[in-house]
Amino acid sequence: MAAETTTQNLTDGFHLVIDALKLNDIKTIYHVPGIPVTDLGRLAQASGLRVISFRHEQNAGYAASIAGYLTQKPGVCLTVSAPGFLNGLNALAHATTNCFPMILISGSSEREIVDLQQGDYEEMDQLAVAKSLCKAAFRVLHAQDIGIGVARAIRAACSGRPGGVYLDLPAKLLGQAMDADLGAKSLVKVIDPAPAYIPAPASITRALDLLKSAKKPLIILGKGAAYAQADADIKSLVETSGIPYLPMSMAKGLLPDNHPQSASAARSTVLKEADVVMLIGARLNWLLSHGKGKTWGAPGSQKFIHIDIDPKEMDSNVEIAAPVVGDIASCVAALLKGMGNSWPKAPEAWTSVVREKANGNIAKMAPRLQNNNVPMDFHGALGALKRIVQERPDVILVNEGANTLDFARSIIDIYQPRKRLDVGTWGIMGIGMGYAVAAAVETGKPVLAVEGDSAFGFSGMEIETICRYKLPVCIVVFNNGGIYRGTDKNPTGGDDVAPTVFVKDARYDQMMAAFGGIGVYATSPDELSRAVKEAIASGKPTLVNAVIDENAGTESGRIGNLNPQSVVGKKA
Repeated sequence: MAAETTTQNLTDGFHLVIDALKLNDIKTIYHVPGIPVTDLGRLAQASGLRVISFRHEQNAGYAASIAGYLTQKPGVCLTVSAPGFLNGLNALAHATTNCFPMILISGSSEREIVDLQQGDYEEMDQLAVAKSLCKAAFRVLHAQDIGIGVARAIRAACSGRPGGVYLDLPAKLLGQAMDADLGAKSLVKVIDPAPAYIPAPASITRALDLLKSAKKPLIILGKGAAYAQADADIKSLVETSGIPYLPMSMAKGLLPDNHPQSASAARSTVLKEADVVMLIGARLNWLLSHGKGKTWGAPGSQKFIHIDIDPKEMDSNVEIAAPVVGDIASCVAALLKGMGNSWPKAPEAWTSVVREKANGNIAKMAPRLQNNNVPMDFHGALGALKRIVQERPDVILVNEGANTLDFARSIIDIYQPRKRLDVGTWGIMGIGMGYAVAAAVETGKPVLAVEGDSAFGFSGMEIETICRYKLPVCIVVFNNGGIYRGTDKNPTGGDDVAPTVFVKDARYDQMMAAFGGIGVYATSPDELSRAVKEAIASGKPTLVNAVIDENAGTESGRIGNLNPQSVVGKKA
């Protein structure tokens, strides 16, 4: 009599990782294929996940980071081991610094070989490297622990102050098999990954008492306020109070930039003269001169109300008179409730001064934005783009560079929340194409990426990715032939160009055409405007090579004070 046989229903590490992500409503993976995760990407796509494959892990990581910001769910980046992991780590640190929820998943070498340093393929103790650069880091060694590992990564990325999380998956783990039913039971659906942090009632009372006493109050909105997606309540708080507000760059659009209470065009005035400053989702870091110095009023003349989910952020640079610890949505809701229906508006003596200063600066700038000079300057080119965004407020603006970033931030108005994405807290270069891909994928909206030629060079090869996935992205490269300007000279008179100079009249538009997209060469604001309008209307991948006067631009943009200058050999 033949022996009876049974066929066990099995699953493996590959499928458990995918099932765990899908169970937690992760829909997209940003990825660079390779050993040992090639099949993980293939199987993820076969399972219905969208897998967006990049040319470089750093750009895939930046895409995942901004996906987290836009969705409040962790963006997932999947990389190969060691070098690929290191490429993704830059973006993971960026996500942590900017408080974007992100998970970097990397394949890795086997522990027993790594620990004995026996020289495995791409051997590296990746967990140890990652720990100091992210919010949390985990390694999974057994298939039955994959569900809990993914759950811990999701919760760590989203809860409290969001940030980057590293999840290490050794190659052997992915091939581990186990009973499919037991595997399904091992998966974890994360419940309430970002629970509300309710502020103490006393902190709300203290903040409102201080705000009511102010003669020259100011509200500063940071990108944390935009991330919170408490848009209606934040707008109501600003308008109920009547207080002038200053949006940081990625908070532009929480209220339209043409709102009568916007103090963007009077930034220097309000920072120096305000007596009470309420920070919502903003930190007193270098972007706000640490809350002190000549940007601000005299020491002790200003009091701060600070809303932040992390109590350690309080008093980080200056004394915070009224700390409000909690998540932004809960804190703003509590402040609105405390204000009631009879809250006194900000003093007219103050708001009229701010309004007059802002209107005067806007009027002074307007003629410069109307010029049609050839070659273009930054003002004429950005004036053309400003008018396009005004006509199409649904467009997502991605922006990076030095002068290109600084001028665009102050010139191009934004009218809806989370429609401006830029270099963030680190002020880094290279986010452009990763951000553009993720913005298009996550929102389905048209994307306008305004890039300095230097910034574009960090991620420009991803235009092939944009073409491959047929994304509605229009890239404008402001081409002035160099970093800051294209006019530097080699002081030795040698054949090498100066370190800040690029190839003259580089044809970035032809790069896009080579991949099947649309390339346009524009030399005037009118040509630029026409090309961008056509690109947005068509939804086709487009790159506009916008020729900017090589003399345009300043050293290091508006943060030249951070760039040390040698005095050796220079005349006094």
